[in-house]
Amino acid sequence: MTNDTRLFSADSHCVITTDQVKQNLASKYHDAWEAGMAKYDAKRNEEMAGGSLELEDFVDLEAARHPGYFDPKARLEAMEDDGVHCEVMYSEFDFTSKVYQVGEHWKECATAYNNTLHNFASVDPKRILISYQLPLIEIDYAVSEIYRLADLGARSIQIPNFPSEVGMPDYHDDRYTALWAAFEETGIVVANHLTLKDSLWDTFRRDPTPQKGIFTAMPGFAIGETLCWYILTGILERHPRLKVVFVEPGLFWLAGFIRYLDSRMHHHYDFPGVTELPSTYFKRQMAVTFVHEPEGVELRHELGINNVLWSTDFPHPVCNWPGAGDKIRKQFEGVPEDEVRAITWGNGARMYGIE
Repeated sequence: MTNDTRLFSADSHCVITTDQVKQNLASKYHDAWEAGMAKYDAKRNEEMAGGSLELEDFVDLEAARHPGYFDPKARLEAMEDDGVHCEVMYSEFDFTSKVYQVGEHWKECATAYNNTLHNFASVDPKRILISYQLPLIEIDYAVSEIYRLADLGARSIQIPNFPSEVGMPDYHDDRYTALWAAFEETGIVVANHLTLKDSLWDTFRRDPTPQKGIFTAMPGFAIGETLCWYILTGILERHPRLKVVFVEPGLFWLAGFIRYLDSRMHHHYDFPGVTELPSTYFKRQMAVTFVHEPEGVELRHELGINNVLWSTDFPHPVCNWPGAGDKIRKQFEGVPEDEVRAITWGNGARMYGIE
């Protein structure tokens, strides 16, 4: 790996505040916004039953104190220092969950939220690839928002991993046909970032460990359900140009899980409309991110050399910032240069349309 090699980080994080959103929201909707956020917080407090999760349990505090966590110009400087040319950024503010608590003015709030994300990225939208967030309360709005965001230069849009948890049908439902078609037509990547499945809050309440270590070990496995819905209900068969990325799923279990799905295709299971092995759809249309997992190197051929995306995950616990180049050299020791280049630049650049 040479010193002038550009890096593509497929996952990092930034802070978007409620005050920033309200600057993009007409004042007559501020009460609706505040009420929705309060309702969500009350729901979460009830789920946690007096428990808490502290920031230092989940982020690298050195990175979390860096101004680039909050300010896009400072973020570009941090990226430049590490040789990261492009970075897909996810807001720590998960509006795909909160929007369902807003009520009748959810559209205005959702649009304002995405406009706030656009403001963050507008400093350099070809390098800060912000991942917008899409509520699915009304599919006509969702489709129109995809096209609006495409006109703003969007390359990634996050949708809920578990739509049934927010009162929506699962993704094989016919109502989503126009949604998937819009993603195909625009080429925008569908982002399924690691989130907490609601049923895990029961584990949280029962977890006796000081930092909720049982609870925090579980979320990645739930992504298997989302993956199955895309593949086994025929969504990817019907929409062959759809691109899906799973962010922070944990790779140690994923290759075996896909192999397991393949094994069932000829053992008494019937999946109407699915004509290929699950691994075929995965390698054709999906990708996964990793940070500092040995499986990102060890399983690269089994997962697909073109389907694995390196990331800094700034500023989370195993953050590859600072010194990304040195960490890559150590992590990829003995790996052919062309494969390192694919995982740390080419795959992300291709998937997100960066030249």
